[in-house]
Amino acid sequence: MRGMLIRIAAVLCALVAFDSFAADRKEWEEHSHCRYIEKKYNDGDSFRVSCGVKQQILRLYYVDAPESNMSIPSRVAEQAAYFQVKDSDVLASGQAAGRRVRELLQEPFSVATKWTVAGGRSKELRYYGLIEVGGRQLGEILVSEGLARTKGVVLRLPSGGRASDYLAKLRGLEREAKTQRKGLWAHSKIR
Repeated sequence: MRGMLIRIAAVLCALVAFDSFAADRKEWEEHSHCRYIEKKYNDGDSFRVSCGVKQQILRLYYVDAPESNMSIPSRVAEQAAYFQVKDSDVLASGQAAGRRVRELLQEPFSVATKWTVAGGRSKELRYYGLIEVGGRQLGEILVSEGLARTKGVVLRLPSGGRASDYLAKLRGLEREAKTQRKGLWAHSKIR
């Protein structure tokens, strides 16, 4: 039985690596004048957007915002452990992240995507993407405000920049938010 579980885990790891490789080979598509579409399930890193006549659920590359409800208790617990906070702090910050995204995306924004499927529990497909609003990347804003952490699928940027350089930038923003006790970091036991 243990051998079977190890083989299954190996196959899943290979599929994730292949999906990441396949996503990096696709071309980026960029869409401007996009709009945020209000939906009950929207949160800090996954929400409905409209670019022209096309609507889709977009999941941000590179970042993970706190959960805003207890529908996935294991995710809340994992995030609470990462930030070293209580589950209730995760949920409150997840709700704050959702509000912040809704606020930031009231003005038109641009989306860059490769139409790579982002998994999740929704019956509807979610696609990974990057959002630029007001000349800044939404993920960077969330991380710098302590409303998300650096995590997720990694691939070359639309500009051609290296993912490792971008991740280093995000990690720097996360360290600053942690040091300045912003967002969820304000509740952290980490000093």
